[in-house]
Amino acid sequence: MKIRVVSSREEIFTLNPNERIVHLAFRPSNKDVFGLVETCPKIDVIQLPKSYMGTISKSIEMFLEMQKIQLIEGDVWGHRKDINEYYTVPSSVIERIKEMRVEGKSNEDIEAKVSRESKINPEMVAYIINKEAPA
Repeated sequence: MKIRVVSSREEIFTLNPNERIVHLAFRPSNKDVFGLVETCPKIDVIQLPKSYMGTISKSIEMFLEMQKIQLIEGDVWGHRKDINEYYTVPSSVIERIKEMRVEGKSNEDIEAKVSRESKINPEMVAYIINKEAPA
């Protein structure tokens, strides 16, 4: 699973229209979010660092909810944009989720444990559970 890392508002309009998960590494305005949704009509998730989550307006939150786009708090730990524009969720994380499902663990237990082990936000782990490792 790949997360497209966007580090500037100018970059939004150069994105592939098929992007599904985007991490915005800058503080987006309402215009930036609308531009992102327009540029990437198939988008499922927008991830923002914790420090930027509080600055998102209620109207944008409602807009994303109506578009069925998840707004998730989180970071892409150790990612260097100058080397690769995508952050790849390690396959070991997806394998760990699958293992825990086979063991019969609840989604909440999986989210907590995988999040702690991998430094991936629990909301993103929940998204991975639903998209990459369905029961």
